[in-house]
Amino acid sequence: MSPNPNPNTETKPDTDVETLRARPWNVVVLNDPITLMSYVTMVFQKVFGYARPHAQKLMMEVHKTGRSIVWTGERERAEVYVQKLHGYHLLAKLEQSPAA
Repeated sequence: MSPNPNPNTETKPDTDVETLRARPWNVVVLNDPITLMSYVTMVFQKVFGYARPHAQKLMMEVHKTGRSIVWTGERERAEVYVQKLHGYHLLAKLEQSPAA
């Protein structure tokens, strides 16, 4: 016969729920002196499905500051976006978002 568990004993999960939530990843586009601004806007529209005004805003951020976070989310999808941007010959990289 198996022993009766004590009903007053508190059980805790093996892992903390907060550790299961991974920090998101940023897709960062960097400025380059060759690529046309209209081309960058078009790529943002095609790759991310952004409306033209939003794509232009991100493009101007890249142009003025030298970089822009154009998408944030799960790592695997971010990696795919970086590869797609590379396919359009844009300078892009992956960065983990800072802890909140």
